[in-house]
Amino acid sequence: MRPLTEREIRTAFVNCTKGEAKRLSVPHDLAEQPWDDLDFFGWRDPQAPDRAYLVTELEDGHPVALALRTSGASSWQTRRSMCSLCLTIHTGGVTLMVAAKAGRAGQQGNSVGVYMCGDLACPLYVRGRKDAGVGARLPESLTLEEKVQRTVANLAAFIARVTAA
Repeated sequence: MRPLTEREIRTAFVNCTKGEAKRLSVPHDLAEQPWDDLDFFGWRDPQAPDRAYLVTELEDGHPVALALRTSGASSWQTRRSMCSLCLTIHTGGVTLMVAAKAGRAGQQGNSVGVYMCGDLACPLYVRGRKDAGVGARLPESLTLEEKVQRTVANLAAFIARVTAA
């Protein structure tokens, strides 16, 4: 993924108003992010722990960002659970992330949820740049590129559900 600016990120949100996108917290260390290792960039709002955000580039090169809500805590604190995007297993590190649907459906309160890594570091777990602990990655015969493609496809399916009319 190419490095994105704060302005590009703010204008990429598809499931919140322009005013909400203008007010949300974007990390100040964008230049220091490992963009070459990211299929999407995700972050939690330090001022509002129940809010999270992610931005990715679609095949056409245009960034798309989602505003997410969480329960504020990891799911099943002592039970192992798996991220639906990257298939990493965590003990207490997977959270239900809920995105309001884009457009009129979102204004009517409709939303879509997915269980994902609470720290939104899926691309780093897939590439082995971040460790989720013993047994976090199941043995697979897939290549790294295939694992990355699977994560990207899972994210694209989630975005499609959020943006579907």
